[in-house]
Amino acid sequence: MPVDPSPTASSVPSTPRRLLAEWLPLVAALVLLLAARDTLANHYQVPSGSMQPTLVPGDRVAVDMRAYGARVPFTSIRLTEGTSPAPGDVVVFDSPLDGTRLIKRLVAVEGQTVAVQQGRLWVDGPRSEIDHDPLAAEQAYERIGPRRVQLDLADGGGPDLPPLRIPEGMALVLGDHRGASFDSRGFGLVPLDAFYGRAIAVYHRSGEGFVWKRL
Repeated sequence: MPVDPSPTASSVPSTPRRLLAEWLPLVAALVLLLAARDTLANHYQVPSGSMQPTLVPGDRVAVDMRAYGARVPFTSIRLTEGTSPAPGDVVVFDSPLDGTRLIKRLVAVEGQTVAVQQGRLWVDGPRSEIDHDPLAAEQAYERIGPRRVQLDLADGGGPDLPPLRIPEGMALVLGDHRGASFDSRGFGLVPLDAFYGRAIAVYHRSGEGFVWKRL
């Protein structure tokens, strides 16, 4: 009676080769996913109240990573120009001091002259505040670029900023919660090309679940 020959070494994949064949598709998929997050879209979880009332701690925010130009994955090299960061944008970037990922409001760009007094922003002369609720002294609104932004002044206005002309390639960022935000008044101006992307909406908020609140 014929006996099946024993498998030869060439007919049975070695353990390293078998593992490689099994794991390679998964690794490739993960790399592609991470690359897409790094260049197309991402999310950010708000760690503090520095952007209240626009953003509150725990908010999950959708970030458009293409807004200011698509980049080579995992680098700062830009493949496309995109639009220029503009006053009013909510931007994501790394702190110039320690590299911590931050989210703040871009309030002024190169060529503009700005000042901050008692938490209120002045741009090119006139104060940016457009109205004030006399029944809620901690609330005020500013026109920043095309946006009407509500501020939280319950903790005061934070540090003042004397008049400053923004140099080329730089930007000023502030938190909407002016008295509880560590921003350009503490760590200085931020290079325009340092912004990773523009926050576009809150998609999850504690107590409300999944939402879609445009920024």
